[in-house]
Amino acid sequence: MQYDVKTLEKKWQKYWEKNPDAVTNPAGSGKKYYCLDMFPYPSGSGLHVGHWRGYVLSDVYARMKWLEGYNVLHPMGWDAFGLPAENDAIKKGIHPQLGTDSNVANFKKQLQEVGALYDWTKEVNTTDPDYYKWTQWIFLQMYKAGLAYKSNMPINWCPSCKTGLANEEVVNDGCERCGTAVEKKQIPQWVLKITDYAEPLLEGLDKLEWPEKVKTMQRNWIGKSEGLLFTAPLKDTNLTIQTFSAHFEAFFADTFVVIAPDHAFLPTLLEGVANKDEILAAARTMFDKRVKNSSTTDKDVEGIFTGRYIVDPVGNGDLPIWIASFALADYGTGIVKCSAHDERDFAFAKKYNIPLKAVLFPQDNPELTEKIRNFEVCYSDMQNGVLTEPTEFSGKVAGQHRQAILEYAQQKGFAVSKISYRLRDWIFSRQRYWGEPIPLVHCQTCGTVPVKESDLPVRLPKVERYEPTGTGQSPLASIAEFVNTTCPQCDGSAQRETNTMPQWAGSCWYFLRYPNPQLTDAAFSKEDVNYWQPVDLYVGGIEHAILHLLYARFYVKVLHRLGHLPFDEPFTQLFNQGMVCKLSEKSGLVEKMSKSKGNVVNPDEIVAQYGSDVLRMYMLFMGPPELDCEWQDNGLEGIKRFTNRLWNMLTADGALVNDTQEDPRVTKRIHKFLYEFQIRLSHFKPNTAVSAFMELLNDLQSYKVLMGKTNAERLVVSYSVFAPHMASELLETVFSKKLRDCSWPQYDQRLIIDDEVTVVVQINGKVRANLTVARDAQQPFVEPLARAAVEKWLEGKEVIKVVFVANRLISFVIR
Repeated sequence: MQYDVKTLEKKWQKYWEKNPDAVTNPAGSGKKYYCLDMFPYPSGSGLHVGHWRGYVLSDVYARMKWLEGYNVLHPMGWDAFGLPAENDAIKKGIHPQLGTDSNVANFKKQLQEVGALYDWTKEVNTTDPDYYKWTQWIFLQMYKAGLAYKSNMPINWCPSCKTGLANEEVVNDGCERCGTAVEKKQIPQWVLKITDYAEPLLEGLDKLEWPEKVKTMQRNWIGKSEGLLFTAPLKDTNLTIQTFSAHFEAFFADTFVVIAPDHAFLPTLLEGVANKDEILAAARTMFDKRVKNSSTTDKDVEGIFTGRYIVDPVGNGDLPIWIASFALADYGTGIVKCSAHDERDFAFAKKYNIPLKAVLFPQDNPELTEKIRNFEVCYSDMQNGVLTEPTEFSGKVAGQHRQAILEYAQQKGFAVSKISYRLRDWIFSRQRYWGEPIPLVHCQTCGTVPVKESDLPVRLPKVERYEPTGTGQSPLASIAEFVNTTCPQCDGSAQRETNTMPQWAGSCWYFLRYPNPQLTDAAFSKEDVNYWQPVDLYVGGIEHAILHLLYARFYVKVLHRLGHLPFDEPFTQLFNQGMVCKLSEKSGLVEKMSKSKGNVVNPDEIVAQYGSDVLRMYMLFMGPPELDCEWQDNGLEGIKRFTNRLWNMLTADGALVNDTQEDPRVTKRIHKFLYEFQIRLSHFKPNTAVSAFMELLNDLQSYKVLMGKTNAERLVVSYSVFAPHMASELLETVFSKKLRDCSWPQYDQRLIIDDEVTVVVQINGKVRANLTVARDAQQPFVEPLARAAVEKWLEGKEVIKVVFVANRLISFVIR
């Protein structure tokens, strides 16, 4: 039989469209498995092979569980609000809704070619008013719980996208979306108190089956530090300042203070200083330079003396306050006491001739100690260094007495203990059109008032002009019919909030909606949540480790604390697939695919030439799925040859026989394959599972014997998780079955045990030969064979001892 790839794959895609295998059963229908892909932003460029890698991987495990008899929920939807969609629409000169609808239709067509086990009755779209009604409802729950507040604060501003950005959306001081250098801009913003959940977010990581790399990234972003908060008077004023130190062991060495160039306290600090305006201008220049160039070294640090001092409560006199380019306004208090025992502080002090003091030295290293005393080098080993001050800790190892030093500083009144987090509250509002309207109104009598839940959704108005203004106001602010409304509390005139929500708002909870997206009276039902949640397997790229994954965990923890969810973590197991890279025609390097680099692979073209199943298998075969891999066009040819060989073997006349006529070697080999195949998949090694199939095919064809129909069917059903189109055709043509009538193959434990074993032959401890013998063969049988195998090493020698371990080794001791 000839395998016509195009015809047969289209045949099965049309069949599945009318008779879907993946329709999810209602909550409570047996054991469940919730397998979820990170839903895509439907871009104008369509799916790329990187999307395929993740989607095929998740589909393998959804299909496995489906064949094992689980009630599988494997949904798909669209993360369609936000900056990417709006920017794309502006470039094309169309409305974002038109662009989104067109892109979604294209994505859906491409996804159907993947042959994935998606239940399309569960489809969600974040731009659907029936969906974002509940996105707004969740915001209102946060607002009513005091977790949403408005702040007129300096925020990250992208001058290209013309909107505010959350800290998590700033990468290397640039916009995460377009790369433009981010500025600071004072704009009224809606902010979510994610910092209230810093500790639960940190503690929750310990119970998750997530890659350690992702958990470490989140721990570092949350950035918990236990340290000391010092308070000191500002000399010649009635003011005090506070400084936070997480590495306080050598605090008696502090000789100066630095403040961030963008610190809100800076103008107050400089009141009365003669050249205040000059200093503030220089600080602004310093900050702008830092924003534009994040790759500065210690030699690049800049400073400006403020003319101010603190009176050090520790007793080191008046400490000068400097503005330093490396100080961060949003970490600790944004003001830091500095010493000779921090590399950056040390470099800064040397550059500006600020006096230093050393109180921390190495053990038993006089030469290094002398260099530290002369300030030739910086010594910063707070774990193993020995202190000389204060007197109470002189001669003691700093790291061994950290807690005692903390208590001492508090007892002396120098400082108080404080836990600080790097995490900052989430800047939530955006000054753009294409997003969920924030459901609040502003009334001169009542203040800010939430929209009644019965009046949700607050619909995004249809407009002709939606380009960002760049003024700090959303384009919605100029639409009078949208802005002007009545107050839900007093029925007086009021104005709607005109900022919109960020793209992340819809993606923070979509997994809760999938089980019942048609539900009209709630965001999710208790019955569905109790049965389906949390998600069993979540597959997506590691680039979402901080943004989406942290925000989604925050949303779930809030909803849990407010009594809406019985669990507080959304995703039990997370798997991050690696990127697909390709040689760039422009740079000559293997790089992440992009149009600008000329190295994009269009999956539509691959499917047209080779078929979906070949592409699916190649994506799985490229390498360990968690690692980045390099696309090689010739790899597709190898997979195509394999599929043709398998098809020809199973469809040849007389290829399959009754089970009683099957060669025992085939029986044993099939069961060994099933064991190895399933073990490799369970360890998330689909690349080696594909290899197991190839090894099996080679062995079966080398035997040149017949295979029984039952084992052939087991083989095809296993193959279906990789190549559902070809497997479905084989089941129908050869076995007169549909895949939904089959189950995941079981192997016979007795048949996976080898009848033969390899015995190592040693001479005086060195391996000289290997023997293949029957399992459990005893020494009288094995020893003559072993002596013959190592005859040249025994010749002329006396064997004084023979050590025999059944099924493992035989060792000769000679002299």
